[in-house]
Amino acid sequence: MKHFLVLNLLFIAGQLFGQNNKEKALAKGNEAVKLMDKGQTAESIKLLEESMILDPDNIDYPYEIGYAHYATRDYQKAIDFLTPISKRKDVNDRVFQLLGNSYDNIGQRDKSIETYEAGLKKLPTSGKLHLELGGMYLHTKEYDKAISFYEKGIDVEPGFSSNYYRLAKVFLNSDEEVWGMIYGELFMNVERNSARTAEISKLLYDTYQSEIKFTSDTSFSVSFSKSIIDMRNTKKVEIPFGMGVYEPTLMMSMLGEKKIDLNSLDRIRANFVENYFNNKQNKKYPNVLFDYQLKMRKEGHLEAYNRWILMKGDENEFSKWKESNTEKWDRFVEWFNPNGLKIDDKNKFIRTQY
Repeated sequence: MKHFLVLNLLFIAGQLFGQNNKEKALAKGNEAVKLMDKGQTAESIKLLEESMILDPDNIDYPYEIGYAHYATRDYQKAIDFLTPISKRKDVNDRVFQLLGNSYDNIGQRDKSIETYEAGLKKLPTSGKLHLELGGMYLHTKEYDKAISFYEKGIDVEPGFSSNYYRLAKVFLNSDEEVWGMIYGELFMNVERNSARTAEISKLLYDTYQSEIKFTSDTSFSVSFSKSIIDMRNTKKVEIPFGMGVYEPTLMMSMLGEKKIDLNSLDRIRANFVENYFNNKQNKKYPNVLFDYQLKMRKEGHLEAYNRWILMKGDENEFSKWKESNTEKWDRFVEWFNPNGLKIDDKNKFIRTQY
């Protein structure tokens, strides 16, 4: 019985000692991050090394040391430090991301790609690693490969915003702006109120401006898709979504309009949602974004939402509207914050669904 009590006391003491060490390690680690943010890298690394000794099972401390070397552009040291922890069972995608970036920065592109691919074998649902591989092929202008990785990144991790951002930028600078319009708006819902959100808001507005042309007082044209139709299949010619659904629905929604600005775009977008569902396009082409727009229309918030989406295209006009519609804007914000677009494995969108 005495031995049993002694062993239990030793076990409890060991637990308390271990817990105290973890707390000390965390305190040092937090201080190290603050020092790193101030540019005091050497002091930061010293504290992180102490944290590693106190809590050797925590992968965050060696990762942060690797990041410290990366931040000071000592990429080889970062590689030397990150390579061993990339083999750990508890490795996360940030380790492979930083390791691959380090190889890329010393000009070893093949090794960088190999690192991201190795990471995906261990962590196939990582949006970050799909993003990095997409970026490698975007850099070499292999756009189809880049797009496929970005879209796969959305498929496996739909709540990760950066793949939407990259796809929006790629498509809004292509002949297939239709997908950029959808990915861009999805991005703004996933990542709200950042510098990138503002950038995409302006891009969406500018694309409406550039791709809708009024050719006379009674006629206009839209050009969001230039897909090539495959005529080799003589039994069934499938008209692409952009040309066969998006553009015709948009044109139907523009009747009576004479110019493109925030006010007319609000009306056009509201009409688009109504026409899309009235014509039952949602049956063949379901879309979580259009579902969400319809929900806001029913809740009475679509007018404010449309202006939030496009505000950076004309900030003066947005400010005037907001000043005249303070109550409407405040009700929208109050509703929008807890009722954002739900994006998850069961509720997501990628172009290949069509």
